[in-house]
Amino acid sequence: MARLRKQIGMMFQQGALFSSLTVLENIILPLREHQRLPESQLQELAMLKLKLTGLPDIAAWKYPQELSGGMLKRAAVARALALDPALLLLDEPTAGLDPAGASDFDDMLLELHATLDLTLILVTHDLDSLWRVTSHVAFLGEKKVLAKQPMSELSENVHPEIQHYFSNTRARRAAIELES
Repeated sequence: MARLRKQIGMMFQQGALFSSLTVLENIILPLREHQRLPESQLQELAMLKLKLTGLPDIAAWKYPQELSGGMLKRAAVARALALDPALLLLDEPTAGLDPAGASDFDDMLLELHATLDLTLILVTHDLDSLWRVTSHVAFLGEKKVLAKQPMSELSENVHPEIQHYFSNTRARRAAIELES
């Protein structure tokens, strides 16, 4: 079970970084817990994870409360990547970000997926991100999975709750913008 846990990284909606530790110390924490490496290598690996998320080196020495919302989310992703997981779970990754910040965050996720061959699972209500980042969707409602299918087939789903969710103006706009 412990080996399986190392293959899964988790980014929590609010970051869930330890406020008493710097960003660098937060990223090093899982490395120190699970790797037997000298401190210098731990720091080097942590800085690499930070760079993967697009954060500047200076962010490593800041505390979570000194970061903007977008930087905090990127720092949380860096920590989630610490053990080189095959699967990254993200809880509302773009919640609270402005449209430009959310788009930049989506770009980072797509780049991580492509460069690290990382599988991403998002829990999101952000329709722009949903259409842009995902290839498949599992739609939850009525205390169960109502649909599990490729995004390209979602508009064909006849379930009323799914039709209502994806047929409103915002949902159609997100889908149209993706196609253009």
